[in-house]
Amino acid sequence: MNRFDNVEIPYGAYWSTPFAKWQGSLQHLHSVKLAAHVAKSEMAKRDLTPDQFDFGVLGITQVQYQSFQGAIWPLYEIGMKHVVGPQMSQVCSTGPRIILAAAAEVQLGMATTGLVLGADRTSNGAHIYYPAPAGFGGMGQSEDQVTYNFSHDVNGGHPMLQTAENVAKKHGVTTQQQHDVVLQRYEQYHDALKDDQAFQKRYMTLPFAVPKHNFKGESGVMTGDEGVFATSAEGLARLKPAMPGGTVTFGGQTHPADGNCGLVVATPDKARELSRNPAIRIRLLGFGQARCDLAHMPEAPVPATKRALEHAGVSIKDIKAVKSHNPFAVNDIVFARETGFPLEKMNNYGCSLIWGHPHAATGLRAIIELIEELTLTGGGIGLFQGCAAGDSAMAVVISVEDASR
Repeated sequence: MNRFDNVEIPYGAYWSTPFAKWQGSLQHLHSVKLAAHVAKSEMAKRDLTPDQFDFGVLGITQVQYQSFQGAIWPLYEIGMKHVVGPQMSQVCSTGPRIILAAAAEVQLGMATTGLVLGADRTSNGAHIYYPAPAGFGGMGQSEDQVTYNFSHDVNGGHPMLQTAENVAKKHGVTTQQQHDVVLQRYEQYHDALKDDQAFQKRYMTLPFAVPKHNFKGESGVMTGDEGVFATSAEGLARLKPAMPGGTVTFGGQTHPADGNCGLVVATPDKARELSRNPAIRIRLLGFGQARCDLAHMPEAPVPATKRALEHAGVSIKDIKAVKSHNPFAVNDIVFARETGFPLEKMNNYGCSLIWGHPHAATGLRAIIELIEELTLTGGGIGLFQGCAAGDSAMAVVISVEDASR
């Protein structure tokens, strides 16, 4: 029996902003306020009204001014003034984690319709001071929340890049092999841009009107993702490894970004009511998480996937499409080798290696794209998997069925 037999995602009841590069077009916007602003607009386009919801969850990894109250704030701004729910962070696995939180709430009968919001701004991260009166001279500790934690693992003190190098060395992954994957992922991303960005427009409003910092008026327009670098074999070949003696170049890794996503989970009856096409049924089959050896983060999606597949009662041979959060090209190479899923069949239409990584929104966007890919190909079972800081990972298995086919 499906452990989430009372939970579905209404077809089309999800959205994403374009992702903006670090210090780009979204750097001036409070991520929580922007998430509420976008959700109000996207819900109106889908005839979703605040009174239809009785639960909400906010995923956010980079604190923003007055984000202490968590989900309560954006829910209120959207118009859900009596809806409650948590704020959650599981670093780069926040996307699947907040879907699981909403799905569990619905499955347990505690809610019928939940709004899942993932919002982050890596640009202009908080500069935090922690008082310590007992410290030398009363001095405390401080950190730049984004940049410091990118470079200092809390357990090992190493930068995230070191985890990719460790895994590349262990599995014999070369720079050229990584660059081959980058080129392929870049080409796959460009499939989403064909026919005037037809694939992305299935879930993304384009052009996207960027609001002013006070959300009164428009400061500019984004015609698509900002920060996707032109990629060629010749250009990649000119890059040197980012660490002396290493294999990973700047071309073989993702970039920090800003953006947000939203997604609805509901009971089957509610899902049909809210769906843009009731003939399409989207079910959650299973979740998994795992943690691998210290400083080997890109390996973690493999055991997380195994647990998700077991939870769903399927095998990797049943999987039609795979999307990954791949901060390093190394991730996809190792995943393909260890699971047997073809490297070239992963990440059709894009992935975080190319369009960037705003943390809480990253996995949500990949899952939304996975749903749309399965819909375009007539349905089937799909897998999202992605690593996260702390040498951890989460995975989720979903099913898309189209009764009209």
